[in-house]
Order: sequence, then structure tokens, then C-alpha cells
Amino acid sequence: MRQDRLLTRPFPVSDLPARGRHVSVEASPEECVRIANAFDLVGVDSLSGTYHVTPTGRGAKVKGKVTAKIRQTCVVSLEPFATTIDEPVELAFATALLPGEAGVFDGDTLSISPDDEDPPEPLEGGTIDLGAVTLEFLALGIDPYPRKPGVEFSAESQPGEGEEEKAPSPFAALAKLRRNPPD
Repeated sequence: MRQDRLLTRPFPVSDLPARGRHVSVEASPEECVRIANAFDLVGVDSLSGTYHVTPTGRGAKVKGKVTAKIRQTCVVSLEPFATTIDEPVELAFATALLPGEAGVFDGDTLSISPDDEDPPEPLEGGTIDLGAVTLEFLALGIDPYPRKPGVEFSAESQPGEGEEEKAPSPFAALAKLRRNPPD
């Protein structure tokens, strides 16, 4: 299943009041199961986005946050553990980019300065999919190398079951002979 179909909440911006509107997105239990599978998580216990959408000249601004309670697998101990995500959201949506807006086209090349503001997201059909926004910021908040609290990686790994101990280096044997010459 495509990720853009995991959580859809279309929001039309055409009739937004000048002060904007508060909007909440909450994933159902069935959607949480599909999202957990798609994002390779042990589970998604809850996922929600709370937003304030305000109109702009050519679109809208979305400000809010995405919160989630997820379960991941620790990369060190391989044990599942629960963690929370709390990602701030601030996006602009516009119908079309104007010349010189967040980048300059020079023939076939788009030049973007790190000092420029991020370009607005495309506003297609006068609708923002707040479900897709929620999924995008969930993905940004997931730790790609999660560690269970209190678990640390030890550089001195011990051989596990089925693993053989490494043979000592020949140079280590020579160094030992040098320190303790035979009589």
C-alpha cells in the first residue's frame, strides 16, 4: 500500500475564515496498524496532528504539531520499547511559485540558498491533505537507530551463541614475545 494512502484527511482551504481554523487529525486503530507495518515499527499506539490553518494570498499556512506513541525495536538489545514523538509543524502551501521565490532558475538549474525560506508546498485542487502532513512529520520524528532507555552499546563485544572467538592477531603474539622473551 502506498504511504500517501495510509492516512488521508483532505482539507479545503477555499472557505477558510481570515483568523483560520483549528483542525485535528487522529488515526484510527486500523490506520495505526497499517502505518506501523508501512514504517517498520512494532506498533503505533496513537497518532494525531493538531493544526491551525490560516489563509494566505495564494494558499494557506499550517502550524501545529504531530504527536505519537510508538513501539520500536532497540538496535542494541533487539527488545521492543515504547517511545513518544512530538514534532512541531510549520508549512506554507501555495498554488504556484512566483519567479525568484525560494530559489532562482538558471536555465535547467534551480539555485537554492540555505538562507532562503523553504519554498511553499504545492497546493493542488485547493486542498491540503493533513493526513499526509501528519505522516510526513511522524516519519521525521522516528529515530532510525532507536535505543531502549538505559541500554548502551558496548564496544567490547562478547561472542554470542554460535559465534567463534577471534584468533589472536599474530602481531599481538609478537608483542607478547617482545615483552616476555623466552629464557
